Amino acid sequence: MPRTSGGAGDGTATPDGALLSIGAVLGQLRDEFPEVTISKIRFLEAEGLVEPQRTPSGYRKFAEGDVLRLAYVLRVQREHYLPLRVIKEHLESLDRGEQPTLPARVGGGQDQPQDGPEDALRAPEELRVGREELLAATGAGAVELDQWESYGLVGAGGDGGYDAETVVIGRLIADLGRYGLEPRHLRAVKAAADREAGLVEQLVAPLRRHRNPQTRRHAEVTAEELAELSVRLHAAMLRSALRLRLR
Repeated sequence: MPRTSGGAGDGTATPDGALLSIGAVLGQLRDEFPEVTISKIRFLEAEGLVEPQRTPSGYRKFAEGDVLRLAYVLRVQREHYLPLRVIKEHLESLDRGEQPTLPARVGGGQDQPQDGPEDALRAPEELRVGREELLAATGAGAVELDQWESYGLVGAGGDGGYDAETVVIGRLIADLGRYGLEPRHLRAVKAAADREAGLVEQLVAPLRRHRNPQTRRHAEVTAEELAELSVRLHAAMLRSALRLRLR
């Protein structure tokens, strides 16, 4: 496990060994990486760079080693502009007790990062991937993606790119499709998610309007925590309903 100096990587992320929620991890990392978002953490998880524990209801729990690993990935991406596939190889080397060699730090705007969906972490703005990268990440075809978009399940931003959450959504839609669930069947799921998002937005609205930047960031963390709790509630209710129906 990489242990590098500074910020969340100095081994002080979870001094008591307690497991952390994704919101708490975000708070730890933002001291050194103010641009990091929960979407980026989830994207790194989806790419296999960190594997947090999961509760029976699917709630993420991060150990100290997970926080250190995330800090290493973000630091190497920021300072060396390495694509995530290379950083993953470095992590695997570190896990074997080896010491991979990092290239010189990028500076002065002379070196350019390599192209690819992993490199969306190179800038402070929200992670974005292109259409081809989304297709590659989900294993879907162009026609399938068109169907997802026509039913409002996913959508590109004004720049034509997709955020990290869309990658996760696309993979789940593709997985459900293998069981015979078509995009038209998932419209009710999307509608329910939109209604829940509206409810969460109302709850955190006073925090988001606050002048203090820390309070506004707290609104983001609170919204994500509420989203996680909502997912857990939905999963429990779904399992309960299925038990009644399948008796």
